This record gives sequence, C-alpha cells and structure tokens, in this order.
Amino acid sequence: MNLWIEVLIKALLAVVIGGLIGSERARHGRAAGMRTHVLVCLGAAMTSMTSLYLFEVANNTGDMARLPAQVISGVGFLGAGMIILKNNNVITGLTTAAGVWTTSAIGIAIGFGFYAGAIIVTALFMITIILFAKFERKKKSAEVIYVEIDDMYRTNEIIDELQKLIVEPFSFQTVAPKSEKSGHLGLILVIEKRIALEFAELKKIPNVVYAVED
Repeated sequence: MNLWIEVLIKALLAVVIGGLIGSERARHGRAAGMRTHVLVCLGAAMTSMTSLYLFEVANNTGDMARLPAQVISGVGFLGAGMIILKNNNVITGLTTAAGVWTTSAIGIAIGFGFYAGAIIVTALFMITIILFAKFERKKKSAEVIYVEIDDMYRTNEIIDELQKLIVEPFSFQTVAPKSEKSGHLGLILVIEKRIALEFAELKKIPNVVYAVED
C-alpha cells in the first residue's frame, strides 16, 4: 500500500474513533470532550506511525515501542489533571481520565496497523461507558446535577425556581462554570434521593443554559 494512503487511512480512523469516544463524554458535559479525545488518539497514532516509519523505512534498529511508551505515561499525567475532588467529597473525572488513557492506547494500535484490536476495544469501550453507566446510576442513593447559569447575580432567584421543580430536598454549591464563559456560574445540586427528573424542564428556567447529571 502507498505510504501516503496508509497514513491517511490510519489518521482518519484515529479521528473517527477519537470523535466517537469523545462525543459520549461531551454529551455528559465533561471537560475532555470530542476535540480532546480526537487529538489524543491522533497524536498517539502519529507516534506509532513515526516509530514504524523509522524502523521500516529509515532502517532504525532501535526499540519501536520506545516512543509509544512515552505516550502512555504522558497521557497518564494528562488524565490525572481531569480528576477532581469536589467540596462534597465526591471524586469525579475518573471515567474521563481512564477514557483518555484508553483512547491513546487505541491510537497507538491504529498507528501500528493493529486495526482489529483498535476496533474491538473501541466497541467494548463504548458498551462499557454507556451500559455500565446505567447500572451505576440505578445504584446511586443520591442524584447529583450540574446546572450552569449565565447571570451569577440571579443565583438566589434561580435556586428558588429549582426548588419548585425539584420536589425533594437538595443542597447546592457554586463552582466555576464548565463553559468558562465570563459571568456564568456553575451549580452542583445534590438531591437526597434518586428521582425522575426532566432536564429539559430545568433548562426552561430563565438564565439556566445547561443542566446535566454530574
């Protein structure tokens, strides 16, 4: 196969798989969304392709696994930065961090041409984060919701509106907005027990721009 075509196929597959995994994380409002996962997968694939090129084309007799090994350890530090301990002593970001690390491993497999492994692991990855998440939500004794508002000066009024929609008692804390937009404010709502909640109704409250299970 022509080198240019082979590189193009691997790069496109890395973008597709990274985007597929990242879209699921973005749908849940995570900081590491589609673009992050695409870049991690693409960069990891590029590392493997470079190692393969040096070994096969440039006749480099060194260790082919050396560059990809650095990616695995380096992405581990990137994932650590996504893990957050909230004020209510709830740790979040573990799934996203693990997902970014796995995405890098998939990218390395693509770069080396191990397509079967990359596709099978991606399929199992998606099954794990989608289906298992449903089981985990059923086991949770409390509901944690992230709400973002675009006017921090109306926080008290918006909390009053939320109390009308959420019939169960809840506590809340203010956090930095995930959108990082000026004037916005994030609210973490902790409802004492699991309830059937329509997020679309929360978004109808004036100045609420985002609402998702946290």
